[in-house]
Amino acid sequence: MSEERVNFGSKIGMILATAGCAVGLGNVWRFPYMTGENGGGAFILVYLGCVLLLGIPCMVSEFIIGRHGAANTYRAYSKLSKGNAWKYVGLLGVVTGFLITGYYAVVSGWCLQYIYASIIGELHGNPAYVAHYFEDFSQSPIRPVFWTVVILLITHFVIVHGVRGGIEKASKLMMPTLFVLLLVIVAASCMLPGASKGMDFLFHPDFSKLNSNVFLGALGQSFYSLSIAMGCICTYASYYSRQTNLLNSAVQVSVVDTLVAILAGLMIFPAAFSAGISPDSGPSLVFITLPNVFNQAFAGMPVVGWIIALMFYILLALAALTSLMSLHEVSTAFFFEELNISRGTGAVIVTVSTSIIGAFCSLSMGPMDYLQVAGKSLFDIFDFVTGQIFLPIGGFLTCLFIGWYIPKKLVKDEFTNWGTVSGRFFGTYLFLVRFICPLAILGIFLHQFGWI
Repeated sequence: MSEERVNFGSKIGMILATAGCAVGLGNVWRFPYMTGENGGGAFILVYLGCVLLLGIPCMVSEFIIGRHGAANTYRAYSKLSKGNAWKYVGLLGVVTGFLITGYYAVVSGWCLQYIYASIIGELHGNPAYVAHYFEDFSQSPIRPVFWTVVILLITHFVIVHGVRGGIEKASKLMMPTLFVLLLVIVAASCMLPGASKGMDFLFHPDFSKLNSNVFLGALGQSFYSLSIAMGCICTYASYYSRQTNLLNSAVQVSVVDTLVAILAGLMIFPAAFSAGISPDSGPSLVFITLPNVFNQAFAGMPVVGWIIALMFYILLALAALTSLMSLHEVSTAFFFEELNISRGTGAVIVTVSTSIIGAFCSLSMGPMDYLQVAGKSLFDIFDFVTGQIFLPIGGFLTCLFIGWYIPKKLVKDEFTNWGTVSGRFFGTYLFLVRFICPLAILGIFLHQFGWI
């Protein structure tokens, strides 16, 4: 196994892989509708503050644990805690990543279906039909499950080829492609008639919209978008070299992640305003509202509209796949290291088991809608438990672990690469991790249950 655990081969490969871990549907799907529901530019400013004060310190903390442990998330926490109860925080990260892989693959599979539907022209037609297309598709007993398994098999193919030959190589190909597609669609969207209203909405903050819900929503989105506490950041950091500047890497990844999120807003809102569609369409924005947005916005140029829609769903699939790779790797690394088996066997365990989870999550929204708990489908239960319980608890405990349990000297040595890089921000970082981050995460957790 020591032969299989290697470092990333290049700095650009490391940044693109880690950025790909963070960049996903949270940027291209969740961020735009969160922005639309919370007043546009004002939400973005609050979000940027949250990334700076919460996201980057939490990411650096996971970098420190992952690189120091040089192992899967569970073993990394075990090494630093010398096997005491703190190791279960690492295990929680593995479990969270594993469960998210199952239901996230369902949404990722939807992207593949929409690519297929765009190619054969199913999304160009009567607006009422297009609006109900997603409901009809999600109710099918076969198609959503099929695409869930397909995207997990694509992910499996990447993972079995290892860190350099699989994850890094795929990230070097997919991340630049994602950016090119994003920029092309942004350019096309911003040239539409009336697109300036969408840009005004995005960049002219309306501070009258600000309230406690907006602040807590931005905190939650920064956490979700940067893949904090899913085990991904910690696992990828275990492949970092000892020369990697952790703070610089966290800043670079956060900049890329935030840039993709803002570009996604620039891609969607000008087209939405041009087509007369409300920007606060919620979670349905991408899969229900946007097909009609593209049809209406490019009504005079149907071929262009078809190409833009196809490019958009390819972009969405790439974003989903880069995150799915990192989620899969969390569990794969755990199984092959803890069970002393090959990487390939560990990957098979993850692919098969998450395919089963994904199939049941998908079916719970259609033919097997009786798979419910407290009125929620199995899919919604997985989303709720991981996103609203496991993630904030994992992040909260990680901050306490790094800020109060790990010896300050060890944390500073990792932060400064044993004195070889500047440590001028170490005091600020430690203060944020000890006080600001735990309180902010606790606020998110309590607010979602209506306790504050």
